[in-house]
Amino acid sequence: MENRPVQELSDSPQPTVQAQAPSVAPARSTRSIRSYVVRAGRITAAQQRALDELWPRYGVEYAPEPLQLARLFGRRAPCALEIGFGNGQNLAERAMREPATDFIGLEVHQPGIGQLLLAAARAGCDNLRVIAHDAVEVLERQISIGSLDEVQILFPDPWPKKRHHKRRLLRKPFIDLLASRLRPGGRLHIATDWEPYAEQIEAELGACPALHAASTPVARTATRFERRGERLGHRVREFLLVRTATK
Repeated sequence: MENRPVQELSDSPQPTVQAQAPSVAPARSTRSIRSYVVRAGRITAAQQRALDELWPRYGVEYAPEPLQLARLFGRRAPCALEIGFGNGQNLAERAMREPATDFIGLEVHQPGIGQLLLAAARAGCDNLRVIAHDAVEVLERQISIGSLDEVQILFPDPWPKKRHHKRRLLRKPFIDLLASRLRPGGRLHIATDWEPYAEQIEAELGACPALHAASTPVARTATRFERRGERLGHRVREFLLVRTATK
């Protein structure tokens, strides 16, 4: 990512939260096919306490209007978005390691959100925010065109059964949407260990003229899904693309 200078703002940060734990609201659009299913997963007492106590500090409520990122973080800085951050280990470590970059995480599963909030609080991260909502709606309505420096999607659900392929997130319409939210020169980084999905992703990316292949790696931490795949002998496929400069 381009190392653009951080500029402090003189006004106060934009209010971003309500003083309550996040809830994943039903979709506001007529779109019925989604890339995830919200299940009542097991949540620890510490994770629940984090949702109750730390969401007001790090949480951003979904609203169908563009975020003002400079006001959200209280400064002007490069901004990276991770979609489906799981337990948040990669996102938390990047936020700690890259203090000059602001990070937004999207996730709908509350145990993972709680785990990330705990890690962020322990590290004292001020450059991290979380949205608990559908990624398509957030990208469509809450993220402005050309406002992101990076999008990272690590090991999205491959929906391996043929009848579920329509649920896969990384299809042409969503890839076009991602590209539109990246600034010229912004990067898209995807990783999967499911080869049939990798082949589809490669084809869909190739059909997006706004993106071209790049070679500079993006720092990341191995996820638990990746480690599980490695134990099963899966090969990890990574895709790194850059948003073409507009004319």
